[in-house]
Amino acid sequence: MGNRLSKIYTRTGDDGSTGLADGNRIAKNARRVEAMGTADELNCHIGVLVEHLNDEAEIATAMGRIQHHLFDLGGEFAIPGSNVINEQHIQWLEETLDQFNADLPPLKNFILPGGTPAAAQCHLARAVCRRAERVVVALGQEDSINPDSRHYLNRLSDLLFVVARVLARRNGGEEVLWEQHRSTI
Repeated sequence: MGNRLSKIYTRTGDDGSTGLADGNRIAKNARRVEAMGTADELNCHIGVLVEHLNDEAEIATAMGRIQHHLFDLGGEFAIPGSNVINEQHIQWLEETLDQFNADLPPLKNFILPGGTPAAAQCHLARAVCRRAERVVVALGQEDSINPDSRHYLNRLSDLLFVVARVLARRNGGEEVLWEQHRSTI
């Protein structure tokens, strides 16, 4: 690891810019910074999810691994041209997703966020993951990015959806199903 911060404030960002890991400075509202920030926000939501998991060691372990991946992903965005996330990360997500999805019944309705606090938090993380994916797609339209990063976020949102379903159904809980007639006035 490079230099550690001994002083948290530097005043270098007071002009609306921030430093990338390669030493370049860019505007704080640049898409690259938005991608870094959204990956960080997603990581925070997954951290909250982990704190809601009671006796869910398998899910907590998977989420902890994902948090490390997301930290690496943010680092990848902080170093333009860097490739940290790769096909092995995506393969692990797909295998983990298949494992959690194996015992779930097929979907017959849309599902609303809820069921349990952990399931609702997982849905929130999924929604932030989808936003992160949109930000990365936009970044890729203006700058070179690692396509595996975009693929990773796409698979991660799928995994978070499946885990939310698992969490809603555990311990006698139920998924909250969308009912079309309830949305009419």
